[in-house]
Amino acid sequence: ATVSSSVTTADDGDGDTADADGSHGGAADDPDRIVALDAVPVDSTIRFEARGGDHGVDCILRRIDDGVVAWRNACPHRPEVPLDRGSGAIVRGDDLVCHKHGAQFAGGEGVCTHGPCAGDVLDSVAVSVRDGAVYLSDDRFDAASVLGQ
Repeated sequence: ATVSSSVTTADDGDGDTADADGSHGGAADDPDRIVALDAVPVDSTIRFEARGGDHGVDCILRRIDDGVVAWRNACPHRPEVPLDRGSGAIVRGDDLVCHKHGAQFAGGEGVCTHGPCAGDVLDSVAVSVRDGAVYLSDDRFDAASVLGQ
């Protein structure tokens, strides 16, 4: 299945109240807040859980320029294989790389350009950036929080 992805860019707000490490998310006052924008890496990923009803989905965030992209933390070739095993996904240049099969996923689009799932697309998760933080904006989910921080 083809799923489109887009880079969500930051606004100029400065209302972020995150801890120094930026790792708190899902604050009681805003369950959609994931993490401070500055905590999202350019050369790797950060994991978060998007929750809807009684289930959660393991997801990843990656910063690209002034924006952020998010996907389900799974390789399309083998969905049980996470791209980020907990210490950040492999990034080569602009591409995410599956540690198990070597599949390469293009920058902000998440399209597999090389490997066993060539042409497949990572399952995107809608996020937005405002006031110096990243927020879950995907209607499939009700809340989010950073994992493993």
